[in-house]
Order: sequence, then structure tokens, then C-alpha cells
Amino acid sequence: MTTLTGIGIGRGIVVGPVLRMPDPLPEPSTMPSTIGPDSERERATGALAAAGEDIRARGEKSGGKAQEVLEAQALMADDPTLRSEIDSKIDGGATAERAVFEAFDGFREMLVGLGGYMAERAADLDDVAQRIIARLTGVAAPGVPESDTPFVLVARDLAPADTALLDLDKVLAVVTSDGGPTSHTAILAREKSITAIVGVSGALGLADGDLLIVDAGAGEIVVDPTLEDLAAAEAAIGAQDKRGDVPIGPGRLADGTHIPLLANLGSVDGIEKAVEAGAEGVGLFRTEFLFLDATSAPSVAAQYAQYSKLLRGFPGKKVVVRALDAGADKPLSFLNDAKEENPALGLRGLRALRATEQILRDQLTALVRAESETDADLWVMAPMVSTAEETTWFVNLANEIGIKTAGIMVEVPSAAILADRVLRDAAFASIGTNDLTQYTLAADRLLGTVSSFQDPWHPAVLTLIAEVGRAGAALGKPVGICGEAAADPLLAVVLVGLGATSLSMSPSAIGDVRAELAQHTREEAQRLAAEALGADSAKGAREAVRAALALHN
Repeated sequence: MTTLTGIGIGRGIVVGPVLRMPDPLPEPSTMPSTIGPDSERERATGALAAAGEDIRARGEKSGGKAQEVLEAQALMADDPTLRSEIDSKIDGGATAERAVFEAFDGFREMLVGLGGYMAERAADLDDVAQRIIARLTGVAAPGVPESDTPFVLVARDLAPADTALLDLDKVLAVVTSDGGPTSHTAILAREKSITAIVGVSGALGLADGDLLIVDAGAGEIVVDPTLEDLAAAEAAIGAQDKRGDVPIGPGRLADGTHIPLLANLGSVDGIEKAVEAGAEGVGLFRTEFLFLDATSAPSVAAQYAQYSKLLRGFPGKKVVVRALDAGADKPLSFLNDAKEENPALGLRGLRALRATEQILRDQLTALVRAESETDADLWVMAPMVSTAEETTWFVNLANEIGIKTAGIMVEVPSAAILADRVLRDAAFASIGTNDLTQYTLAADRLLGTVSSFQDPWHPAVLTLIAEVGRAGAALGKPVGICGEAAADPLLAVVLVGLGATSLSMSPSAIGDVRAELAQHTREEAQRLAAEALGADSAKGAREAVRAALALHN
């Protein structure tokens, strides 16, 4: 028996045999073309168009977040810069297959070099290239294997086109060696409620037919389990099934304490699903979708139209909007086009907005205008705040423009350590556990090689969250959690014990978190939080909390 660990998505437990994702297509030959540039260009044009059309069709079939992701991926096949690079290599004598491979590989290296969000998109670029080359060579594109019986899918990573159309009757769980909590695999697994563990070191050593216990809640995979292990897993699955879901309604602890459960949204397209899941509002609305594909900042009118849709979708409810969080791994030419050696620690978030203040002023103006025409309770927060001075600057500017409730995101350790000072001016704090974990443990949150460090259960991260919780309680200021940690049901209980007054997550996670909270009182949440804080590692914190629960059950 062997145990592998990674980052679990959801709390599902499954037992099943491994089926591995096929290897990628081989690298095309470097032999020069024998049919001439014109014919090669014609072949490339047809393959690019066909691949883009196929990806879009998959998106339309899947719908939801998957369609958004696949539409973005299809645009890669239409990218004029890539097409120009392909043509250039064909003019140099390359075959269409080789030209596509080299052009996409060059862009891939550029994205990896940027790190963070952009590096995570490299897997998407690889998938598009593979689909185009498959078209050119007349073979099937690599994809999810077919099986007559259910299986656990093991892969280096999954492309959006594959994840979007997984047969949930056959795929029991997904295990990947790469990816982090915000990778497309993780995002789509959450949306589809697929049991998954990503960033698993050793995953590629698994062989077809290996029997696994995949425990997403614990982030653990047991390989070749004993009969005792299997019996325990089946008992845990049975207990999970029997507990069932708590009826849709406000998030509450067992003693009746209200813990609002809010939705994280990346665009207005997610409103319907959030409402259906019982979201009590929005705890994080990411505004980057309005900016990332633009060559200039969108107008106040264009932004107002989107914000108005958002606020009308949640009448009478709290909606927390994050000011543009760009720069670094999400570069915008009109915001900051200077090359930075270490962009994760560079001019990003509020720093970038202060350098281009008019963009922030326009965004806040559009939000105020949208709020004036609805009865939603608009809150606005600044991203990547690291000092009390930055907090004061943002809150004053937001209030000047007409924002009534202005707060900050706590994603940098300095903001957590000085929480009593940053919360003097801020109306609220929202903790972004993804970046807070990244910066606390000095581990890129999207880099598979250090994914074992990217764990919000780590006592160092929990200690910082506790500092913010204490400051919020002392000053009477709300403290929310909007990072992926809030979607982990058991960790959500711990976060409440640390002082979180609300939790925000992907809509698909709300049901699981609601059910878990209903099992615990505030006193118990605080006791479990103390157990986690006393551990030496993330794994130790999980084990301490689970042991404490077992002792009292």
C-alpha cells in the first residue's frame, strides 16, 4: 500500500481502477516540405479552422463555465500572431505540422516564463496544438480514453476540451500530476462536482488497473489498498451518502449561528447557477473578464452595463466586487507593459491601479452608477493590499466617488499581520487564501513542482487568518473568506472558528459547505481551529482536526 497526496477538489471519496490518459502525439518530423509553401499554408488554414470549430462545438454542448473556457481556447486557434508565425515557418520550408508545433511551442515557452495565470494557460495551448496536428496527420486527437466500466482517470493534466465533456457515469474521479487549485481542471471539476485531486507527485507512476481510494477531502490517494482500507472507505462513502444535503437556505452552524454562504463569480453568466445553489449574495466578483482581452480599458458605459446585470441578479443581497486585479500574471498593455523579472512581486493589483488611477476611477464610477439603479448592497474591495497607507488611499478614493462600503482583500502576509491597522479604515476584509498561501509559503500557486506547499491548511496560513479574524472581531468589522479554502467543507468549519463571518466559493461547492457547517457549533469550530493551529504542517492540521472529530463522535 502506498499513499500519494495532492490538492483535493470537493470532499468526495471513490474507489476504482486507474485508466491513464494516452500519451501526446509525437513531435512532428523536421524534414522539409515536399509539396511547397502554398499547399502547406492551405493545409494549415483548414486544420486551424477545423480545430477551432470542434472546440467551440464542444463548448456549446457543455455550456456554463466550460463553454467560457473553451471559447477562450478556440480563440487560440484563430490568433493572428500565431498564424503569422506559422506562415513564416512554412515559408522557411517547414511542413504545416512542424510549423504548427514550433509556433505553438514558442508561445508556450513565453507563457511559462510569465508564470502564474499565464503559465496555467500553457496546457490549453498544448491541447490546441495537438488537435491541429492531429487534423493534419489524419489521426484522432488525444483525449479521454473510452471504457465499458467506471474508472479513475489519471493524467498529467486535462485540457478544458476534455474536462468539459467527461462522461460522469464512467469517470469516478480525476487525478493529475500537474495543476493547482485554480487550474482549469480544478475549476471545471468543481463545477461538475467531480471528485478530483490535482498536483499529485507520483501520479504518473500509476499504471492502468491499479486500484485506488481517492479521498478528495483529505487530498490523499491510497494505492493498492488493503481490505481494511477498502472497508473504511466504503463506510465513509456510506456515511457521506446517508447524511445527504441540508435543504437550500442560509448557511448556519448547528447552534443557529448564521454564516452567509456567498458565490465567487467570474462574469455575469454565473448568476443563475449561484442563485440556484442558494448563494446568499456574491462574495467575490472578478472584474478581469472585462479587461483581459481588450487593447484599452473599457468605457464607463460598457462596465456599467455588466455591473448593472450583476446587481439586478441579487436584489437586496450583498454583492462584493473586486476592483481590477491585473498586472503580473495577468498583464494588460494599457495598465502596465513594463517587463518585470519577478512579476508576482511586482506592479500588480492596487499598485498597478494607483499607477493608472483613471482606470480605477472609471471602474468605481461605473459601479456607483449601477448601484444607484438597484437595491443590491454593493461592497467594493481593493486587491493585493499590503500596507495601512494603501488601505486609507483606496477607501478615501472609493468614498469620494460614492462607494459606501469599501474594503480590502488580505492576500499578503503584511496585511494580515497589521490587520488591526488596515481594518481601522476598511469597512471589511476579505481573505484571498490562494495568494495568501502562495506568499506565506513562497510557493507559486500554479506551479505543480511546489504544489505540496500550496495548502491553506498550513498552520502558518491559518495563524495569519486568525490574526485577521481577531482584528475584525475587536473592531466590529466583517471578515470574509473568498479563496478556494472556503470550498473545502471541513476547512470551512475551521475558518469560521478562526473568526470568518462569511464564506464565498464556487456555487457548486455551496451545498457541501452548507451541509458541513450544519454539523458543528461555533464552540466546536473554535476547538477544531485550535487543533489545526497547534499542528506543525498542513497534513498534521488535517489529521488533528479529523482526530478531534472522531474523538467526539
